[in-house]
Amino acid sequence: MPNYEFMCQKCNKKFSLAMSVKDREEGKFKCPKCGSRKSQPVFGNFYAKTSKKS
Repeated sequence: MPNYEFMCQKCNKKFSLAMSVKDREEGKFKCPKCGSRKSQPVFGNFYAKTSKKS
């Protein structure tokens, strides 16, 4: 599942969430600090966690 970074517009906290592409497109996320749903994506590094060892 990919990790996405966001910046909360209410409390200005940057946070990272692991979520499916579908959940991200539907906006099913909120700030873990204040609970606001008003967040903007932060463009940065993209990485995905997998259960397989390399």
